[in-house]
Amino acid sequence: MRCPFCGQMEEKVVDSREARDGGVVRRRRECLNCARRFTTYERIEEIQFMVVKKDSRRELFDRNKVLSGLLKATQKRPVGVAELEKIADEVEARLMEKPDREIGSGEIGEVIIKRLYELDEVAYVRFASVYRQFKDVNEFVEEVKGLLEASQRRARRT
Repeated sequence: MRCPFCGQMEEKVVDSREARDGGVVRRRRECLNCARRFTTYERIEEIQFMVVKKDSRRELFDRNKVLSGLLKATQKRPVGVAELEKIADEVEARLMEKPDREIGSGEIGEVIIKRLYELDEVAYVRFASVYRQFKDVNEFVEEVKGLLEASQRRARRT
């Protein structure tokens, strides 16, 4: 760290403590050349993730937006917030795996829809109706028919 008073690079840390809920570390430093003290603040550099929309627009990834969609889909359903947090965590993990820090909105939607299918069929249909943008009632009915057939196949296996 360069001393703001004399410009030398030789310094030592005299005191270190967390500030602002642990998100920032405050350090008191002393220049070994001029003996003056100064304060620095260190924080983790947050990497911004981008979502590539269907129309090629890019916007910042917002975990709260994912959770909001999940909460709407599971409204009045027996699904705990902890389960929704796990789904949001899975979406974030996918983002962190990407070398270019971008993810398509379709990939996010597919992660969510697969997990909702396993979690709650009603929430799945609610989310699918928005995500898949059904053009008419027939497309909606076809999705529900597919869900019923899969449910019946699972019931026969048990």
